[in-house]
Amino acid sequence: MPVHRPGSVRIPHTVAVLLTALLAALSFSLPLSSAQAATTPGRGSAYMGMGVPAHDGRHGTPAPTAVTQTEGVDVAGYQGNVAWSTLWNSGVRWAYTKATEGTYYTNPYFAQQYNGSYNIGMIRGAYHFATPDTTSGAAQASYFVGHGGGWSKDGKTLPGALDIEWNPYGAECYGKSASGMVSWIADFLNTYKSLTGRDAVIYTATSWWSDCTGNYGGFAANNPLWIARYASDPGTLPAGWSYYTMWQYTSSGPTVGDHDKFNGALDRVQALANG
Repeated sequence: MPVHRPGSVRIPHTVAVLLTALLAALSFSLPLSSAQAATTPGRGSAYMGMGVPAHDGRHGTPAPTAVTQTEGVDVAGYQGNVAWSTLWNSGVRWAYTKATEGTYYTNPYFAQQYNGSYNIGMIRGAYHFATPDTTSGAAQASYFVGHGGGWSKDGKTLPGALDIEWNPYGAECYGKSASGMVSWIADFLNTYKSLTGRDAVIYTATSWWSDCTGNYGGFAANNPLWIARYASDPGTLPAGWSYYTMWQYTSSGPTVGDHDKFNGALDRVQALANG
């Protein structure tokens, strides 16, 4: 007859196996560890080009070109109050400011950034960081327009931009199929145009667009392309677009890190503003 030491309990092998499996399953439903949580940014902190270095890398700076291009910047709340006079004196002539994200965030520095660029003489616009996994495209377009993303024909206001790129909070494509992502984007764009009368600019990276929309080409006819690529040239463009309107070429520029080229002289920037 087996003898057990006081206080000891023998667990049959089959029960031990079941307990191990149960504990493993529970571990997937527990909150993230502090180390894991630290790698996921807080909601609202996303900004244009946030995922570019990690996914596409850095491959130099723009090569000299005979085509006239106009320098611009894009800014977000994490950059705080921006020294617009310094940027103007360095040759920057247009700017985009993050206005909103999802339907839960507005940039606390929006007024200083959006109005400051305008007051110094720049042509300015606002952008929305899309989170297709939280609310519909229509809801986010309406939120954007209601919180700084509108448009007026004053010659100095650019159409709103949809920043659609890698999800900093989870799955790359926000849990959507390629067709689902295309439908979400169309919902946003159609709503934005119905509210403002303008076609929004699409900011994206070719690799993300290929992965998450199936390289859909149906928006190119109406929506200007703002391509993200930190290299000597903008590279291959997403399907449908034969040229880019804007190019974010670095996140490590002077004064404000995110610098951009408009594909044309200043009068072309003004033409886009005027519609």
